[in-house]
Amino acid sequence: MMRQITSNGITLMTQSFGEAGNPAMLLVMGATASMLGWPDELCAALADSGLFVIRFDHRDTGQSTTFAPGGADYAVEDMADDVITILDGYGIARAHLVGMSLGGYIAQMVAVTHPARIQTLTLIASEPLGWDEAPLPHISQAFLDHFGALGTLDWSDTQAVAAFLLESDRLCAGNAAPFDEVRARARIAQVLERSDSPASMFNHGALTMRQDWAGRFREISCPVLVVHGEVDPILPPENGRAIAGGIAGATLVILPGIGHEIPAGIIPELAQRIAVHACQGPG
Repeated sequence: MMRQITSNGITLMTQSFGEAGNPAMLLVMGATASMLGWPDELCAALADSGLFVIRFDHRDTGQSTTFAPGGADYAVEDMADDVITILDGYGIARAHLVGMSLGGYIAQMVAVTHPARIQTLTLIASEPLGWDEAPLPHISQAFLDHFGALGTLDWSDTQAVAAFLLESDRLCAGNAAPFDEVRARARIAQVLERSDSPASMFNHGALTMRQDWAGRFREISCPVLVVHGEVDPILPPENGRAIAGGIAGATLVILPGIGHEIPAGIIPELAQRIAVHACQGPG
């Protein structure tokens, strides 16, 4: 079920799975990624476990409000507000929140600023909100080199854009299984078909924050599950360990051979872990 939610001049495209009367779970994807970053199979598996699952296109992705490349004037806090806008649009008082990468950062913001709205938190391939200790390892040099090609990418050449995105997926992949190029190509084709301005997704790379969030992830009080790939090249697992170490009672799961990704092979296990975590959270 597709549904548009509009607030303060911003339209967010959402899609739901399962029965609306079931406990709600909102999935928040990472930077540059639309709702398609959440595999259909994962959404369906979570819905089959008795959850009402919602995924959505961030600003500048998919069918949500899109600004011209380089023309976005919003901050990360505005993307956190979008989460509450979606919950309000669906009439959901409290929800389980699942965030990946930047989506996990945003989810932590929401858990800190709107604790009454969040039942449980699952953070996948994320970094701690307002980390204030020794620097944590981040994006690999190979990925930085790849992103260096953005300045010369011809966005009018669909094949070139698809090839760039495919290489991004390849660099994100771990070694638990061979890279599934067929699956990646199919998703990328869907992403490009749903976007009028694919270049705009990279507006996320210039986002800033308005507030000082130093140390605030430690304020999170709801049950937290941290899931991290063992060989994540974007946010290495030290980031997940830092989150779990700073939040009382948090559970940490390190997935062997997994990168910054949700490959098909881990979907059954991931869905089960998320659903069990949600069921153990407060009612």
